[in-house]
Amino acid sequence: MDLDQLAALRTPEGSAALDAAARVAGGDPLTAAAALRSAGLPAGLASAALTQAELRRRAVGKFGPAAAGMFLTRAGLEQATRGVVAARRADRLRAAGVRTLADLGCGLGADALAAARAGIRVYGVEADPVTAAMAAANAEAAGLAELFTVECGDATAFDVSRVDGVFCDPARRRAGTGRRIFDPNAYSPPWDFVVALAERVPHTVVKVAPGIDHALIPAGAEAEWVSVDGDLVEAALWCGELAQVPRRATVLRGREAPPGDASGHAGDPTGSGGCHQLTGSGDAEAPVGPTRRFLYDPDPAVVRAHLVAELADTLGATLADPSIAYLHADAPVPTPFARCLEVTDVLPFSLKRLRALLRERRVGRVEILKRGSALEPEQLRRDLRLAGGEAASLVLTRVAGAPTVLLCRPLG
Repeated sequence: MDLDQLAALRTPEGSAALDAAARVAGGDPLTAAAALRSAGLPAGLASAALTQAELRRRAVGKFGPAAAGMFLTRAGLEQATRGVVAARRADRLRAAGVRTLADLGCGLGADALAAARAGIRVYGVEADPVTAAMAAANAEAAGLAELFTVECGDATAFDVSRVDGVFCDPARRRAGTGRRIFDPNAYSPPWDFVVALAERVPHTVVKVAPGIDHALIPAGAEAEWVSVDGDLVEAALWCGELAQVPRRATVLRGREAPPGDASGHAGDPTGSGGCHQLTGSGDAEAPVGPTRRFLYDPDPAVVRAHLVAELADTLGATLADPSIAYLHADAPVPTPFARCLEVTDVLPFSLKRLRALLRERRVGRVEILKRGSALEPEQLRRDLRLAGGEAASLVLTRVAGAPTVLLCRPLG
């Protein structure tokens, strides 16, 4: 996509091409392209429209119905914040009193659009000219052009004294190749600039990779990990006046979960409208004990936030190994922060013994969970040579340092 192609797609002829592409997208791309060309569309316009139609189809999972009117790039879509996550962040910023926000590295505008919908005036800065133009087009398509404007330029040169809040999502992939960048100082903008924002603007939020090294978290910042339907999707650093707790795990259920109230409490079993939040220091250690009747597999947001100890406290649970984040308890306690399984058998790992046990139980289908095991689940599945009509869950783990397998059945 270049600026000329984007401009062509925004003409009446381009809009008609996008409508036609949406009707044929999803099938064989060669057949779809031929159908558009046979309808009289120029090859270049047909190709650009089909690309947008396919990207919009993929974007529905992130943005819902709004995806139908957005302009997208593959890299931009991959890196864009999910709509439900962006909406919650915008609500929290609004509740904190932010009325003007700089989105430094706004990309396609997912976070900026959410903030604008919350009534915040957003100034977006994007270094790539095509992406910046797409973000502006997305603001216009959403009817938010008066609240979200975009300038193409260097995020580090923006005058942050113009705003009372800053959101920054530094690029963690190399332009042109899409390869991940693991050195924070090679981010764009660089990590030193990003961290220093908190000293210049009292309301600063930084989106970071979920795998961020905890040593990089600035002192005094709140680090939040967010999962959606069990998938860990992002982490964010809430700095300055926005920091409320050292660590937070936010678990969202349902792609269209309403934003709700941004405040949460440790161990809150109900959350707000599909959002559940667990908070704590991130330094506590869970007690260690034996395997027990019920096993809890914590949500990845809880694990990455180092809040397993806080979850263990709400469940009356213990770890069977101090380095493995599976929790064990005598009774099942409903929680949005972990999946619960009933343990039927515990045995030291032995392929021969495990195969014999599954044959005895007539287990022909297994899901395989693992933590602290070097075994490859698919290879193990083949080696088990399963046969039978029953289903079970296998948990490959360590107990007191020893390789162990737990045969389980999930609870509703």
